[in-house]
Amino acid sequence: MHEMSLVEGIVQLVEEAARADGCARVKAVWLEIGQLAAVETEALRFCFDAVARDTIADGARLEIIGIPGQGWCMKCEAAVAIAALYEACPVCGGYQIQVTGGDTMRVKELEVE
Repeated sequence: MHEMSLVEGIVQLVEEAARADGCARVKAVWLEIGQLAAVETEALRFCFDAVARDTIADGARLEIIGIPGQGWCMKCEAAVAIAALYEACPVCGGYQIQVTGGDTMRVKELEVE
């Protein structure tokens, strides 16, 4: 389960940012997760609660913002929405799609005290 290592990195990043700003506690964390990022959000939520325990983010609410997948079809030269890697272009049916968005994860915002 790679979600555990992802959450460990997220919590470390959150702790560093909160401490650098002199915050006592993190109340909420907003994550943007792309549809193509290969992250299981429910596993991420479970891991977040476990990893954040006894940290500055203990009890913090995890808000997940889904980002749709986007691609560029090299065959028909169209920007297209894609729900999964290696699927056919919804315009021409070709399989030469280069991912242009929705494949990343980032901490977007923190709510702190």
